[in-house]
Amino acid sequence: MSAKKILVLSNMYPTEKAKSFGIFVKNQVDALREKGLEVDVIAVTNPSMKKQDVIAKYLFWMLRVMLHLILKGRSYDVVHVHYVFPTGMLGLLYKKLWKTRLIVTAHGGDIDRMAQKSGRIRHWTKRILEEADHVIAVGQKLYENIHEHFNIPKEKISIINMGVNRKVFAPMDKSAARKKCGIDEQSIPILFVGNMIKQKGLLELIEAFSMLKREIPNVSLYLIGAKKDFTFYNELVEYVHRRTLQDVFIYDAMPQSEIAVWMSAAEVFVLPSHLEGFGLVALEAMSCHTPVVGSDVGGLSYLLADGAGVLVEPHNPQSLYEGIKKVITDSNIGKQLIQKGEIRAQENDQQYLIEKVIQVYSPPEGMSNA
Repeated sequence: MSAKKILVLSNMYPTEKAKSFGIFVKNQVDALREKGLEVDVIAVTNPSMKKQDVIAKYLFWMLRVMLHLILKGRSYDVVHVHYVFPTGMLGLLYKKLWKTRLIVTAHGGDIDRMAQKSGRIRHWTKRILEEADHVIAVGQKLYENIHEHFNIPKEKISIINMGVNRKVFAPMDKSAARKKCGIDEQSIPILFVGNMIKQKGLLELIEAFSMLKREIPNVSLYLIGAKKDFTFYNELVEYVHRRTLQDVFIYDAMPQSEIAVWMSAAEVFVLPSHLEGFGLVALEAMSCHTPVVGSDVGGLSYLLADGAGVLVEPHNPQSLYEGIKKVITDSNIGKQLIQKGEIRAQENDQQYLIEKVIQVYSPPEGMSNA
């Protein structure tokens, strides 16, 4: 019997004020609802990482979940949690109390960073992965880590990334897109989209841009994303000022419909992350027919392989500079990247991947949750 009523638990979910905070979770929920499934969501919607805010928002979220567990918990076929720890602990309560099928999506940071913070968190991460009915890894590298480092059998793990919404991330005419974004006609725009945190490699990107600017004066750099870490954000601004760099523009997070226009406007999209579970934002740029330069880490190593993007060394401004320059100065490379990127976008279309998620929701033939 196929699952009909789903509860999604997530420690990230967007609102009008925080449009990009866990937007990929909301996109998947919307896609599931479009397929006719009844989906309820209990999630953290405050992106603030200030200590007092983190404690308050997690306490409130956990209380809401506990109340819901007691009053309405038995009515769900599946509980789907995003991020192994701490969300998976809440999901386990539904499984224990109501025998609900538990699906856990690991996004990367929960395995690469969170599980390494302490022995206790690692223990809980392992227990959640073991007790889940099925684990979804958003990328190949993550899948391998879960199997090798946590001894989870391969048949219990699926690789399903969050998918790209090709209706939103659709290519548009470059000059029209640039006009819409207010980008000078003579400019060569380089774009980064993501959280303003050190792990995204933004200092290396500024360094690489500084080298490029000396050779190609009409390049410009656009950084779009949430200021998740104000100490680092101030360091980033100071870094730009110290180099007296012109044409570096920093914008707050935007709705996806606007991001798609910026991606079409860009000459090259850059993701110089130190860690990346999958790199969905790079896929969204490919879907807009913009060449991608990204670090050879995590999911990006697979996503940009075989000429779908240009892979560069993480933490290495020189390598990043060379990768961006290659795309900007060689139109043939740009065309090849666009062609291969389109194939990647087709393979990772959200409409196709959502069917795989729905298959995971249903227990294998002959099995029930009881």
